[in-house]
Amino acid sequence: MEHVLHLLISRYGYIGLSLSLALGIVGIPVPDETLLTYAGYLTSKGNLILPLVILSAFIGATIGITASYGIGARWGLPFLLKYGPKIHISHRKIESAQRWMNKYGNILLFIGFFVPGLRHLTAYLAGMSRLQLRTFMIYAYSGALVWSCLFIYVGYMLGNQWVMVKYYVHHYGFTLLFYAALAALIIVVYRQLFMKKVKA
Repeated sequence: MEHVLHLLISRYGYIGLSLSLALGIVGIPVPDETLLTYAGYLTSKGNLILPLVILSAFIGATIGITASYGIGARWGLPFLLKYGPKIHISHRKIESAQRWMNKYGNILLFIGFFVPGLRHLTAYLAGMSRLQLRTFMIYAYSGALVWSCLFIYVGYMLGNQWVMVKYYVHHYGFTLLFYAALAALIIVVYRQLFMKKVKA
């Protein structure tokens, strides 16, 4: 895995990082968290520039999530049911994600980034439900930024132990989800308070 990631980033640099994340979020099997963590590790060694890594990751994540939204809006559920299994999105995952979306709504666009498998579906479902683009962008892009920064930071802090990211995600995934949900709640409360001040 390390050799593949090294080849990808060394050959294509920041563009390779963006493109890989975009494809991964659309549904192509790319180890997103591992890629972000490895990029963070390379910044700790001075091989990459941190602001450019964050920017590249954010651009890739937003391109992928927006493309998914567009596919959902244009072709809807029939597209997912037909082609989803080919990119590891089963009918069971689609049904589960639909229930989550109906229950938790917009906030799932933010939290979904931290749940492997779910982030590949939330944007499709948002597009299918014709969620307003502005609302989609606020929640999805915020999630993309926090998700990218978190795993880049993990890789930066772990240094040579960056490969442990799989262990951390597997054992502490719910902890990460809790903090993501907490951050999302803070964002929502802040927006509500800000809107009240504007109206006042």
